[in-house]
Amino acid sequence: MNEHDSELIAGMLENKGYFLAEGQNDADIIVLNTCCVRETAENKVFGLLGRLGKLKKQKPHLIIAMGGCMSQQEHIATKIKQRFKYVDILFGTHNIHMLPDLIDQAEEQKKQVIDIWSERKDIQEGLTVKRFQGFRAWVSIMFGCNNFCTYCIVPYVRGREKSRQPEDIIKEIKELVNNGYCEVTLLGQNVNSYGKDFNPVIDFSDLLIKINAIDGLKRIRYMTSHPKDFSDKLIMTIAQLNKICEHIHLPVQSGSNKILRKMNRGYTREDYLKLVKKIRTAVPNVSLTTDIIVGFPGETDDDFSDTIDLIKDVEFDSAFTFIYNKRQGTPAAAMEEQIPDSVKISRIEKLIALQNEISLRRNNMEVSKTHLCLVEGPSKTNANLMSARTSTNKIVIFQGNKELVGSLVLLRITGYGLTHLEGEVISE
Repeated sequence: MNEHDSELIAGMLENKGYFLAEGQNDADIIVLNTCCVRETAENKVFGLLGRLGKLKKQKPHLIIAMGGCMSQQEHIATKIKQRFKYVDILFGTHNIHMLPDLIDQAEEQKKQVIDIWSERKDIQEGLTVKRFQGFRAWVSIMFGCNNFCTYCIVPYVRGREKSRQPEDIIKEIKELVNNGYCEVTLLGQNVNSYGKDFNPVIDFSDLLIKINAIDGLKRIRYMTSHPKDFSDKLIMTIAQLNKICEHIHLPVQSGSNKILRKMNRGYTREDYLKLVKKIRTAVPNVSLTTDIIVGFPGETDDDFSDTIDLIKDVEFDSAFTFIYNKRQGTPAAAMEEQIPDSVKISRIEKLIALQNEISLRRNNMEVSKTHLCLVEGPSKTNANLMSARTSTNKIVIFQGNKELVGSLVLLRITGYGLTHLEGEVISE
């Protein structure tokens, strides 16, 4: 979602006459699009701002702007205003579209401009987006989140759920297809709750059916799905539509019912396992990935064991694993029984070792199978090889030429690693 916001920012800046600089030292304006889900991200921002302060002294005309989720937090905005006075513009998540006007204000007034909205007033349609790939595109279908998981800052910085009108989404995707894009990823904090703010309700299944019918579109992805809102209707829709990729990112966060209640996740481990069984029955070749937090306040050895057992039961293709850390303003930050760092580290090491073992085994099972893959470009680890992605969201490295980028090729899997598969072209 932050990447797509950056595409919006880049599009607006190009409309204003800017073009992409080769590096920071060449820039006339630098925009920081920030995230506050993890403390490490915030620390990186403050370190970068310190370095940009030195650059600003060398180039007084340089405009420094900061937006995104960090800016939306009142204590961060105050800190920027007091400690980083050379930041020219501070804006939030709800008024990205105002950036061109804020730049004009900063240039005219010659003083710091701070404009942060407490909530999204309406959804701005028709903004120019600078897409950084010519065949895959992010498409936001909704904004905000209503779930208020106790560890998560997102509802406080992204606001309540607001869905885009389906006709606006369809129009955007049709324009993308006309411009050569063949795959879209639908974005939302919880895509499963799309349309609940409409009357009458148009749910995510209904939207997928409309998008699947768009001529020329080859692949549909989406993220992220909340387990508590994954309906039987949605499972059957995904199973029946031919353009929807066989990959579901389904964050579980914990395998302990006690911790899930404390997290306010809205489901039990039994609910989750039942959902996984339904999905795999309807979509046998599905790839399941997840998010897991270890060291949540009050997590005992038994609670952690429940998480380990769930991972063994489900066998995710991969998992994003996180050590819990406090986010100011969230209920979990004030909870008692905070877990020592040494315990968190020990637990996450065990979890990662287990998941790596499972990921390797599941990748090994792909050998000799064939996949229709979308070629994305040269491999990031070997420029002499090409990289493609399966419908199940697995990277395949293969020998091919750059003319294949953006096209679908049939690959036979010949080898595997922890994070990728190896393949050979069967036909182009």
